Amino acid sequence: MNLRRLKYFIKIVDVGSLTQAADILHIAQPALSQQLASLEGEVKQQLLIRTKRGVTPTEAGNILYAHAQAILRQCEQAQSAIDGAGQALSGQVSVGLAPGTAASLLALPLMEEVRKQHPGILLYFNESFGTTLSELIMSGRMDMAVLYGNRQVHGLAFIPLMKEDLYLVTPQASASFGKTVTLQQIAHLELFLPRPYNIMRKLVDEAFVQKNLSYSVKCEIESASTLALALDNNLGSTILPESIARNMVAQAHARMAKIVDPGIQAPLSFCTSDHLPLSQPAEAVKKILLALMAERTQDNRPLTLVG
Repeated sequence: MNLRRLKYFIKIVDVGSLTQAADILHIAQPALSQQLASLEGEVKQQLLIRTKRGVTPTEAGNILYAHAQAILRQCEQAQSAIDGAGQALSGQVSVGLAPGTAASLLALPLMEEVRKQHPGILLYFNESFGTTLSELIMSGRMDMAVLYGNRQVHGLAFIPLMKEDLYLVTPQASASFGKTVTLQQIAHLELFLPRPYNIMRKLVDEAFVQKNLSYSVKCEIESASTLALALDNNLGSTILPESIARNMVAQAHARMAKIVDPGIQAPLSFCTSDHLPLSQPAEAVKKILLALMAERTQDNRPLTLVG
């Protein structure tokens, strides 16, 4: 396939209009339409559906769109590697850090260490939910991510990093537990939890099903700041991995208790594509990130916020 046509196709899909894409690409619309027709001829599939509102990709178009992004990204990485041969590493590296997890606490130490070892590398951090991050990696739009979960998925490769115990975090004013709390006790509380697709929610759901217990979700919250305010105002309790629980306790003047009977652990994993190679700068960042995690794991100390 012609790389220029792939670039044109991506731009058309991004803006949803042949006319607007032609303006952005500084090419006449008839010429752009001809390039699209040639691409459809090459793949022997209709790629776009034309409507009064613009264009939308067909199923084949969506598939090509994902592959085209990965192809062009690899071409850019190859050119960057060629340009930087024999020179200091440079280029952009994208790192996903799932929010509300120990992963997000790696940002500052990773930033500092990359700046120290490879000042020419430009880091891009994306703190989205785990499902979104894994999709970005599968499509080649993100290099790597640290997130909770390790269930094997086609297109992804996981390296286990550590496991964290889950803790109940409850307002200081209403705390009535010791250092541990059972699921039976938690079942009577009003909880703030993330949406059902979140790995933490799945782990909690599975634990309650295992004990044949039901529980009450007062509100679904995926914002750390909102969660801290809710706890600080004595509105309910939540369940978090140990590292995040410790920071939430400091923010919201709350208390934490380890969940037992049964204990629940969240696996933290390093995630990359299982078929798209990392660029040299990305490999360097991967090495630093894994070293930071190993350092904290060996010291047996939870990740905590700097400052």
